[in-house]
Amino acid sequence: MTDDKKKFNKGKRNDAPKDEFDQRIIDLARVTRVMAGGKRLRFRACVVVGDHKGKIGYGIAKGKDVTIAVNKAVNRAKKALITLKTIDGTIPHQVTVKYKAAKVMLRPAPVGTGIVAGGAVRALLELSGIQNISAKILGANNKINNIQATFKAFSSILDKPRPEAKEPAIAKTEATKETVEPEEKESVVVDTANIKENK
Repeated sequence: MTDDKKKFNKGKRNDAPKDEFDQRIIDLARVTRVMAGGKRLRFRACVVVGDHKGKIGYGIAKGKDVTIAVNKAVNRAKKALITLKTIDGTIPHQVTVKYKAAKVMLRPAPVGTGIVAGGAVRALLELSGIQNISAKILGANNKINNIQATFKAFSSILDKPRPEAKEPAIAKTEATKETVEPEEKESVVVDTANIKENK
């Protein structure tokens, strides 16, 4: 009986479902608010989740305890997932996005480059599953704003690479127009000397 129970419990542990999303805490701060009876202390957490297969999300939440704030942020992040558009392990084209004081630029990279980024953007790209990409923070260093700017950049990426800019074609009507030169006016010269003599 004891052996059967051990086997049964052991099987239960192995069959426990695992969460497919990895999470990473981007920012954790203490927030105080002045109330009528004094100050109220809470914790604010910014968490990013991803499955390393193109699905990522972020959430910001507050709580009386750190664990409460983190759990609430993870639940919000899982409800706001987006799917990235990639081609050969990188993004289709370059994109630059400004969000408040933050400005982030994302550029596609060739195979073997890896993730070239720093700060909160790097943590986000590692969870996204993109293998080759280059990112640059051009604005403020606020972590939350940089995360939101990066998500705004991902949502603005097109499915295909952008076509190269071409010179504007000349309209057919303008091309077929004949250039008409203005006619030269005949110059009239008046001999004032002869007029005076006749008078």
